[in-house]
Amino acid sequence: MDYKKDIQMILLAAISLLILTVPAQAAFPEYFDVGENYYTVYGGPNISASLLGDGEFYRGDTVTVNINLMNKGLITGFKSEESIDPDEKLEQKLQQTEMNYEAQKTTAIGIIATLVSLDPAVKVKTGPQEAGSLVSGQQTEDPVQFTIEIAKNAQAGVHPLLLNLLYGYQENVQINGEDETDLGVTDLEVGLWYEIKSQNLTIAVMVKDEADFEVVEISGNMVPNEENLLYVTYKNVGELPVTDATVRISVSDPFSTIDDQAFIGSLAPGESALARFNLKVDETATTKMYGINSEIKYEDVDGHDRISDNIKIQVETLPGVSTFEKFKNVILIGFVLVLLIVVVLGVRSYKNKQK
Repeated sequence: MDYKKDIQMILLAAISLLILTVPAQAAFPEYFDVGENYYTVYGGPNISASLLGDGEFYRGDTVTVNINLMNKGLITGFKSEESIDPDEKLEQKLQQTEMNYEAQKTTAIGIIATLVSLDPAVKVKTGPQEAGSLVSGQQTEDPVQFTIEIAKNAQAGVHPLLLNLLYGYQENVQINGEDETDLGVTDLEVGLWYEIKSQNLTIAVMVKDEADFEVVEISGNMVPNEENLLYVTYKNVGELPVTDATVRISVSDPFSTIDDQAFIGSLAPGESALARFNLKVDETATTKMYGINSEIKYEDVDGHDRISDNIKIQVETLPGVSTFEKFKNVILIGFVLVLLIVVVLGVRSYKNKQK
């Protein structure tokens, strides 16, 4: 009879029952009494976890992390619970058979892996994953995969993730049989007692140092039907310097421009630079706040060209000047000029009469 297959078939039901009914390291449960317990064996599964790849990511990344699991479980010792008569071949055979089963104590059965972030800036998007069973010395054929999302405002440096592993293992074995023959023990009964074990491991991901930008000041009057100068101050709020930085804006109605780029040069961490753009506002523009998209292309410390995430510029259009107002202003200016001419001519005439 293939008892290993029988064990696998009853394992899921046994583990489910034991989760609810059997505390860790408990005494023999009442139902665990099918025969003799020749040995108490010490040790068990011990799972280690390692992150495949360098584990370094950028702010704003959504990535899949691959985790390799390996069972380093060991039998650390055993104690004989019963002495047997050397002439009792059945007892010897049962004792040997039990030890063969006890050797399976280091197998981790039905591993469930759950990844939890300890930092709100890193979110785990994947739920619990099945990792199968691992005998001692075995590692997962395929890595356990989790998708994580790194916030754009995440701090550079190490961010720990907690990997919880839950699995079953064989706690003890009892064995019984009727007779010993050349073909083995007849009417062999094997009692297997399973427990549930939990392991908490730490997986560290690294958020890379990099340049990062934000708008710290905006100025300029956006008047409809006119060309306006928009001044935007950008600050490098990241950890690394940049060179050859150029800002490019992307405009849509009611804005238009033929000047959508501004060179701001080199920026060390904490430094700011001013970018200037020439914008025209459509005469039909509504007076309100508008968002203009911008991005910065730059060279990083490794000499690679990079482009920042979108940086929003908030600008407000002002009320336009109506045609009547413009005409009135022209008349007023003309009237003032005529008045000045009359005054000048009057003064000259007065001086001539005095002479």
